[in-house]
Amino acid sequence: MTNEQIDIFYRATLERDQSFDGVFFLGVKTTGIYCRPICPAPKPKRKNTVWFAGVAEAIAAGFRPCKRCRPETVPGSPAWQGTKTTVSRALRLIADGYLSAEKSEALADKLGITDRHLRRLFAKHLGYSPVEAMNRHRMALVKNMLTATNMSILDIAMQAGFTSLRRFNQVFKETEGMNPKAWRHEHNKDLSIC
Repeated sequence: MTNEQIDIFYRATLERDQSFDGVFFLGVKTTGIYCRPICPAPKPKRKNTVWFAGVAEAIAAGFRPCKRCRPETVPGSPAWQGTKTTVSRALRLIADGYLSAEKSEALADKLGITDRHLRRLFAKHLGYSPVEAMNRHRMALVKNMLTATNMSILDIAMQAGFTSLRRFNQVFKETEGMNPKAWRHEHNKDLSIC
């Protein structure tokens, strides 16, 4: 490998350049671990690095895979995609009603992680909590039902998974700035039942 290639690889590693993910692997001589160039672990000094074209080459040189970036996994697999996959799976479970009790501990258990880690992942990838994600999903359903049906506000609240009309009104007002009846009237003047 030329010094020019090493410069490019090291710069890509420092910048965690996605375009180089899977193109090469970085071995750290001081730890005996090899990583993907996008690994979130602190980056080693250049003098402590060695570069590999593939996983087999890194293993043959005596390096073991990093537990953070999982370089030994298949590209595109959930393990390869990392924490984004966990957040995506959590969002699917929320959409399926898994978080209806408004407690994220059960959801975290289902995903095999701690509640604290789940909240951290949501903050990192989405900028809001799992409970807020559930409320956003519910509000999308509610707004659709408010404009597309003649259902009563109470029936809509129960259909969306709220256990009390009071909590429903509170969440709706926090997210939309008005109560559901006023929102319905403003967004669908043709409905006769409010």
